Amino acid sequence: MIHQNWENNHTIKKIKCVHTHAKKYKVNSVLTEGKIYDVKNETDEFYFVIDNTDRIAGFKKDYFELV
Repeated sequence: MIHQNWENNHTIKKIKCVHTHAKKYKVNSVLTEGKIYDVKNETDEFYFVIDNTDRIAGFKKDYFELV
């Protein structure tokens, strides 16, 4: 259950949210355009960040750019 400790992991890198226009899901309630987020884990398609609800969540990489 490694995902249960991600909130306590060190930050891998910082990314900036560039848009919240999702086709299928509502992400504008948990991400803010222009805000910088700490990446706690990463896969090929997703960044796992602490979102606006102070919880770990996975988002597609196309919502972000590297800082």
